[in-house]
Amino acid sequence: MFSDELLLFILFNAGIIALLALDLGVLHRTAHSVSLKEATIWSIVWVIVALAFNVAVYFMYEARWMGVGGMGPEALSGKEAALQFLTGYIIERALSMDNIFVFIVIFNYFGVPAKYQYKVLFWGIFGALVMRSIFIIAGAVLIAKFSWILYIFGVILIVSGWKMLRGDDAEVHPERNIFIRMARTVFPVETGYETPRFFVRRHGKLHITTLFLVLLTVETTDVVFAVDSIPAVFAVTRDPFIVYSSNVFAILGLRALYFLLAGVMNTFVYLKYGLSLVLVFVGVKMLLADLYHIPIVVSLLVITAVLGISVLASVVRNRRTGG
Repeated sequence: MFSDELLLFILFNAGIIALLALDLGVLHRTAHSVSLKEATIWSIVWVIVALAFNVAVYFMYEARWMGVGGMGPEALSGKEAALQFLTGYIIERALSMDNIFVFIVIFNYFGVPAKYQYKVLFWGIFGALVMRSIFIIAGAVLIAKFSWILYIFGVILIVSGWKMLRGDDAEVHPERNIFIRMARTVFPVETGYETPRFFVRRHGKLHITTLFLVLLTVETTDVVFAVDSIPAVFAVTRDPFIVYSSNVFAILGLRALYFLLAGVMNTFVYLKYGLSLVLVFVGVKMLLADLYHIPIVVSLLVITAVLGISVLASVVRNRRTGG
């Protein structure tokens, strides 16, 4: 079983690395401002890729459930695995909306030119994939050894939902970031945006650029978001591969989603309320797991309904106010 799961992770990560290499090395080799048309196309492409992978999850887990892959009947059925992946993907995709708010603040704070924003997001997301894989592995190990840790995750989600509802998570202060201050202490900083590089040499000495400070801010900020998003998916499934893959596909589509929605995010005034309710719901689901199991279909319907109503309410409100 272990060798099968390890091979699955290796093949999946190899595919993701190939997609990332194609993305930055071929499709976005030169720095440029991402147009609305390009962002729309790539947003649709990443959703289609995620849904196609969802279908692959169904057939892969169905085969394992039938014993073809040596996993035996104790594994998830194809239907269960596919629903869990889809629910996890929707949760992660929804929570990534909050990342977009923060990206806007960070880019405005540092005054990042539009043509360099894609590169920062690319490497920021690459780093996020590495960090989240570590968090997911650690979370899976902890849950396997200490099942009561799920209650802690549940409490974290409920508290996070309450803080989001109150707006306590909305502020970002890069000047207070300890990693930014350490980087500035250790390395001289090349200010401005004359080069798209993260490091440059001046008179034989290595300098970090402002763009590197932006990347560092994005990376360290994502750690905070991972504290919310990863436990949220563990409330849906305990399967590490589904947790990881749903996270990956939600994050991969985040860059295009940013360029698509950055200019209109403030119009979704009720979205944060919907996201906060989703966090509270999955937190309660996790706390009640030993007393009552909420079916995955019910979870999927509740989450999509809450998010759909929050977006629809925002649209209606904006039409009435002319905002």
